[in-house]
Amino acid sequence: MSDRYAQFKHLLLDRPAPGVIRITINNPTQMNALNPATHDEIVAIWAVIDNDPEIRCSIITGAGKAFCAGGAVDEMPTTTQLDVSTQVMKDFRSGSSLVKSLIDARKPIVSAINGAAVGAGLALALLCDVPIASKTAKIFDGHTRIGVAAGDHAALIWPLLCGMAKSKFYLFTNEVMTGEEAERNNLVALAVDPDKLADRAVEVAAKIASLAPTAIRITKYTLNHWLRQAMPIFDLSLALELTSFHGAEAKEAMAAMMEKRAASFPEDSSF
Repeated sequence: MSDRYAQFKHLLLDRPAPGVIRITINNPTQMNALNPATHDEIVAIWAVIDNDPEIRCSIITGAGKAFCAGGAVDEMPTTTQLDVSTQVMKDFRSGSSLVKSLIDARKPIVSAINGAAVGAGLALALLCDVPIASKTAKIFDGHTRIGVAAGDHAALIWPLLCGMAKSKFYLFTNEVMTGEEAERNNLVALAVDPDKLADRAVEVAAKIASLAPTAIRITKYTLNHWLRQAMPIFDLSLALELTSFHGAEAKEAMAAMMEKRAASFPEDSSF
């Protein structure tokens, strides 16, 4: 791997086929949860790949049994020592950067969703150009389960992928979807047997890498205008998610999770 990738300490990188780079999130003991350093590396790597003349397509996956469990629990805004306004602004920039880096990356990205994909990890999985899931992967948004609005990517892309009715059902209830169900619901492009996932992702990426690169990149750029025109929806959902992290419902949900009990939410909604 060339020196241009030396800065990436939390990601494993290899080249499984000509013109293809595979990025593996390497935090398997925490289900590949995104600490700030890993988050920043994922945001930064697409621009480096875009400027690498040897690469035409990327694959992203997770080490071990999970794809990515989202943000690390000890990094959640509810645990911060910063004042609310400062924390919301900091996390808004961070959350926006992950989503926008994927949409604006010039070269196509395949996600190989090998296991659980939750929250920001699910945003990473579904905002790739060709999401491919193991049939047994566990997919759920997770936000309302912890007492916050479904932000990150959900309001941006779920209605476009699977329609409004399915979006509301799964985002409200947080029912877990398998990779096979995600394919049926059009959240992912393909679902394959677990032992075939890595090879299928390489096969798809290699085929894309073999095609006319400018035509592929222009097609991606044009299609992603559907997401760019919905960015005001994303901005609102992310701002409301980050604000609700500091509310009573999020604090109760986090406390219940830590204490391994059912959360109790009284009807005193301010919205």
